Amino acid sequence: MRAHTLRRAISIALFATAVGTTSLAVARSSDGRDTAIPNEARDAQQFELAPGSLAESLDAVGAQSGRHIVYSREVVANRQGRAVHGRMHWRNAIAMLLHGNGLDYREAGDGTVVIEPALAAADRSRAPEPEPVAARAPQGTNATDLETITVTGTRIRGGTTPSPVITLGSERIREEGFADLGEVIRSVPQNFGGGHNPGVAVGATSGAGGLANQNLTGGSSLNLRGLGPDATLTLLNGRRMAYGGFGQAVDIGAIPVEAVERIDLVPDGASAIYGSDAVGGVGNVILKRDYDGLSVGARYSGATDGGLSTREYTATAGTTWVSGGFIATLKDTSSNPLFARQRDYTAHMFDPTTLYPGIEQRSALLSAHQSLTDSVELRVDALKTWRDQEMYPWNTGLQPVYYRTTPESTAALVSSVLDVALAGDWTLSLGAGHGRDRLVQHQSGLDIATGAASTLIRECYCNEALSYELDAEGPLFEAPGGESRIAVGIGGRRNEFFQHNQLTDARVVEGEERSRFAYVEMSVPLAGEQTARRGLRRLELTAALRGEDYDSFGRVTTPKLGVIYAPVADMTFKASWGKSFKAPALFQQYQARTASLSPVQSYGGVGGANATVLSLFGGNGELQPERATTWAASLAVHPAALAGFESELTWFDIDYTDRVVQPITDYGQALVNPNYAQFIDTAPTPASVAALLAAADAFYNLSGQPFDPDDVQALLYAQYVNVARQRIRGIDLSASYRFDLADGRMTVRGAMSWLDSTQQNSASQTPFDVAGTMFNPAKLNARLGAVWSCGGLVASSFVNHVAGVTDLRFGSKASSFTTVDANVRFATQAGAGALSGLEFGLSVQNLLDRSPPFYIPPTIDRPPYDSTNYSAIGRLLSASVTKHW
Repeated sequence: MRAHTLRRAISIALFATAVGTTSLAVARSSDGRDTAIPNEARDAQQFELAPGSLAESLDAVGAQSGRHIVYSREVVANRQGRAVHGRMHWRNAIAMLLHGNGLDYREAGDGTVVIEPALAAADRSRAPEPEPVAARAPQGTNATDLETITVTGTRIRGGTTPSPVITLGSERIREEGFADLGEVIRSVPQNFGGGHNPGVAVGATSGAGGLANQNLTGGSSLNLRGLGPDATLTLLNGRRMAYGGFGQAVDIGAIPVEAVERIDLVPDGASAIYGSDAVGGVGNVILKRDYDGLSVGARYSGATDGGLSTREYTATAGTTWVSGGFIATLKDTSSNPLFARQRDYTAHMFDPTTLYPGIEQRSALLSAHQSLTDSVELRVDALKTWRDQEMYPWNTGLQPVYYRTTPESTAALVSSVLDVALAGDWTLSLGAGHGRDRLVQHQSGLDIATGAASTLIRECYCNEALSYELDAEGPLFEAPGGESRIAVGIGGRRNEFFQHNQLTDARVVEGEERSRFAYVEMSVPLAGEQTARRGLRRLELTAALRGEDYDSFGRVTTPKLGVIYAPVADMTFKASWGKSFKAPALFQQYQARTASLSPVQSYGGVGGANATVLSLFGGNGELQPERATTWAASLAVHPAALAGFESELTWFDIDYTDRVVQPITDYGQALVNPNYAQFIDTAPTPASVAALLAAADAFYNLSGQPFDPDDVQALLYAQYVNVARQRIRGIDLSASYRFDLADGRMTVRGAMSWLDSTQQNSASQTPFDVAGTMFNPAKLNARLGAVWSCGGLVASSFVNHVAGVTDLRFGSKASSFTTVDANVRFATQAGAGALSGLEFGLSVQNLLDRSPPFYIPPTIDRPPYDSTNYSAIGRLLSASVTKHW
């Protein structure tokens, strides 16, 4: 505590040295003039603001000082506020937050504080208003500020992406009571709950996602637009993480939420910026920087109907010094399984069967930065997560054994970036990252009569990724609307995957892929604040081009064009067009090919007692990259006349071709579903039977009778293939309104996404519906609620709505699913007392204890609800306490 007090005293002394020790604080405005700000010691307050989202930092100053601070989302988007520590007037706090952001503030006649671009403030001529200012950087800092602001969706420093961006800051995450990033992303209407998520149960693989729709690692994967977890790129501080399992998903849940400053989601194609996988979009998790202090916390939760009792303990520490800083987080979580017997609508299922797994998870994260010279800074991020699961899936009670799986997974990432400031405002960056993911699947069979266990499967799905990159960014020329900037870069990646059978010590699957890339991105502002006129306040063109060369399938080039147009200050229009791609997963290419002989009834057919179906499964070495053409257009409205209100309407269209899929996902209906007809030969010849067997690496006879080619009634080709087309279109709408009440501040916000997607497995096939059908994204998802804050008290409530989905077997549509969440948090004031720095939280998910909509499952081992869209948890109560020093 003495060291912490001394460090805080030194930081205050440095600040006092920078702003002066007289009754006037000296600041520097955007045009370089020194200006005096009244100190007004009688109104000084103690501010303790960590670096973070500028919008959230301004809100915090407004709430503490009682000032109504207003700004438009466009003005503060993707900007960061600096750390503010010490006792000062609110004007000084705002000035420090705005330093280096190109923004100033002004005080309106009614006491409102307006945040606006520095150019707009400099042109203002109303004399009674004070001169806009931005604080002088404290003395002793480096001459060159290398603390770059990460803008997801563009490589241009301080740039703006023409794509829509969803930003979920740490304060919003706390307001809504989310315990991990998995809960955060599943609350976003543009994200589908299928893919790799802990609540996805048996039967979900019959959806269009196939094998991707299952709980494999126990983690949580982004799945924007429902295109699959492999079609959304996930980044940590802008760096790629290793794939998990065999589905090319990335576990965003491995990142401790306590260290997260914000998560940016760009639900638009971004391959021209980031390369493969960014078809549905990109998610970038930004870690906190310059964290100062220590926090320890505990959280306990459980479902009121039983199951998922969870105990969570966290510790976060960090400090800063003149030339650097770090943050470190440790997290330990354990939760009990949710068994089918604990819900009335699944009590008929064999016991034990789990709806949610039991999970033991431990995570460690370290993020540090250090200025090596006045113009060189090194940043390092390190993450490791261990996770063990306990599950009882697939059990029917009709066999002498039941199954228990205990997967063990580890995910790790080490990445570093060296930033060098060059002359002329150019920056050179050299980055590298190494990630590993190990998933060991351990499946046992337990004898129902005796309980004796035998190991059936123990194999590792092992992924490794190495990437390196050299980037440069800086101004190119002076355009009519301001400075045109360019970003260029080169780099490479290597991905490895192998499936290792630990029982036989044999590698069943092994594959490696290398790629090299080069990119260029440019922004040209044709009109800006200095050239603004009626109907043309801002006009900016953006363009990006990326070329990649893969050693497997060759070269691919992806362009992207965008425009940002603001006719008036109250609205902004964005539009983008681009090409995106996704390289086939190594598992899809190299998985062992197997032939299987089964009774015709196993595939929904009818026939004699000896009638069989011969099937071919596995990888396909001839796969080509998936390609997409993406369009997006958005209109953001942020009227100055209605301070605190902002909304955005987005239209999107994705034409996704050559998709790599398992052409048959619902094997129980394979012979009767017309969508599968082109992959089934119902009149096999001896030659075609022999050719299928010759293409297989192994043959399994599951028919219970000797193999006879004459008994084969159909051939089923279920290898991975590039299908013809998937089309995804829809509309997003979001809005928020922040206003003051007699006591505190109220924020009302909501978002909805309407989705229409179809798929055709050949050019001649009629497209069939994907969105709105069982185990695929619902057509409508929405979340609406309000947050009230007053001093240290924050209360929120949100309504979640998921539309019903259709069971294509019967043409019946399930009812929709609407739930209510509530959260209350109370933080004591900082001080020296034992009760200072405490924060208490209580949250309730699914307050009304809604059960999921039901359907009739085809087999008794499947729960009677769509686990990709609806939850069986019911009402979940959570209580937490955190102590800050």
